[in-house]
Amino acid sequence: MYEFAWWWMLFCAPLPLLLRWLWTPAQSRQGVALRVPFLHEFTHGQIRLGRSKAVLLTRLLAVLAWLALVVAAARPVWIGAAVPLPVSGRDLMLAVDLSGSMQEQDFQVNGQVVDRLYATKLVAGEFIAKRRGDRIGLVLFGDQAYLQAPLTFDRKTVRTLLNESAIGLAGERTAIGDAIGLALKRLQDRPEKNRVLILMTDGANTAGTVSPLEATEMAAAEGLTIYTVGIGSESQQARSILGFNLINQTAQLDERLLTAIAEKTGGQYFRARDTQEFQSIYTELDRLEPVEQEAESWRPQQELFRWPLALALLLSVLAFTLRMEALE
Repeated sequence: MYEFAWWWMLFCAPLPLLLRWLWTPAQSRQGVALRVPFLHEFTHGQIRLGRSKAVLLTRLLAVLAWLALVVAAARPVWIGAAVPLPVSGRDLMLAVDLSGSMQEQDFQVNGQVVDRLYATKLVAGEFIAKRRGDRIGLVLFGDQAYLQAPLTFDRKTVRTLLNESAIGLAGERTAIGDAIGLALKRLQDRPEKNRVLILMTDGANTAGTVSPLEATEMAAAEGLTIYTVGIGSESQQARSILGFNLINQTAQLDERLLTAIAEKTGGQYFRARDTQEFQSIYTELDRLEPVEQEAESWRPQQELFRWPLALALLLSVLAFTLRMEALE
């Protein structure tokens, strides 16, 4: 249907008549002359008649141009049919570790060795793409936690922002408590049974102003469910002078803390040792049952003021042209 966004502008239509009534035109002071009609005067009479018609047509065009301008100022809008918004009910906040240890290359993708952050981007990006109908937010943390993307239905943008993140962007250390606190702050206004945080890290809490356990207590009190993911393989062969040695790549991973965070908030702790296990974790998380929410809809709108505005411009040009011809 059609409607006027600024319908009150239509009351400006009689404004020219009001101005003419308030300010009367000045009286002409030309003297009266007695003219004797001759034969050649008939020709001048026809010219004056043609000019009077041109003046009448000019005024008509001016009136129409003014009405078109008033209609354009009232902002006509075409409103389409209601389009239901996909609201399955989950508000998911992803917290991704960008500390220096995420550059360890202990994952394989298509036969190539990649670092932990690359594997996280790959698998988490696919997970984001599947969460149709959910609001997704992104928190990046290192020395401090930063909100990279607020909750939004725009999954493509969130995935792009995740792919643009880089190791060390937020610092070299790991502030798990701050990440939980920031995610909780962004989710507090959402329904209590509808708040989920997926925390991905490969280390222990070494920075931040809030301890992870304190942040977990606040999250549990607010009804925030936290799923934690420990990233990194168990061990890796490293060449040395004496041959190959096994190095524990996750010696700094605090699995006890991550398990406690998940259990206190009603979530679950997952261990991602390789890409396949990483993908299976997100497959499990993707089965989260959505919570029913009140249906929302959106009506597309299209501005139409350009058409009456263009018509007003065209009529004004025609009126000006006719007036110039009448004066010649």
